[in-house]
Amino acid sequence: MLAIIGGSGLTQLANLEVSRREVVRTPFGEPSGALTFGSIAGCEVVFLARHGYGHTIPPHQVNYRANIWALHAQGVSNVVAIAAVGGIRGDLAPGALVVPDQIIDYTHGRAGTFFSGGDSGVHHIDFTVPYCQRLRAACLAAAREAGETLLDGGVYAATQGPRLETAAEIDRLERDGADMVGMTGMPEAALAREIGLCYATLAVVANRAAGRGGGTVISMPDIAAVLEPAMGRVRSLLAQLVVADGG
Repeated sequence: MLAIIGGSGLTQLANLEVSRREVVRTPFGEPSGALTFGSIAGCEVVFLARHGYGHTIPPHQVNYRANIWALHAQGVSNVVAIAAVGGIRGDLAPGALVVPDQIIDYTHGRAGTFFSGGDSGVHHIDFTVPYCQRLRAACLAAAREAGETLLDGGVYAATQGPRLETAAEIDRLERDGADMVGMTGMPEAALAREIGLCYATLAVVANRAAGRGGGTVISMPDIAAVLEPAMGRVRSLLAQLVVADGG
């Protein structure tokens, strides 16, 4: 079964025919909200809003372990995570869609593993390629079928938030090789790998990163104006992905 984790701008799926909602208890506390089960074009899908259905949970306080555990416990095998990002690379303009292939983690203090020692032991995952290549390829194929432009590859810099970055910080990220910046990519991707889920991120460029847009202020209303139509395109792409995957 495919799970979709909605980020900023995607707290619900308009094309999801909802069948039930279920509150899932986990050993790691409460997920961001109830899991929403339903179907798209007759294929079963489960949806979870990463920041809560009222967008009330900031990036650094998301219970990533509970979210990923809850999806796994319900039989999910594939996860597409939607993430709003700032574009650093020149071609990542507002409204662009991209599937990153690498990630750099700048977060701190987040519970980032299911294996914290003691009875759970210690588990070292291979994270050389952090995203599921099969699911990335499926997203790209779905985009072609849906007639959407989806850029292939890029380095996602995961920062702590909830504040946006300074221009100097973006300069540093660019020197480190980052193409885009967001606040939720880690530890979500690593936790999915630990628990054996096929995980890919579909990033939506909401704005030019700090110091890259020609102005001095990143406007939240401007970001919202970009995300609204972009998420409509994301829904179309996801519908094609679900049909191709067979649910």
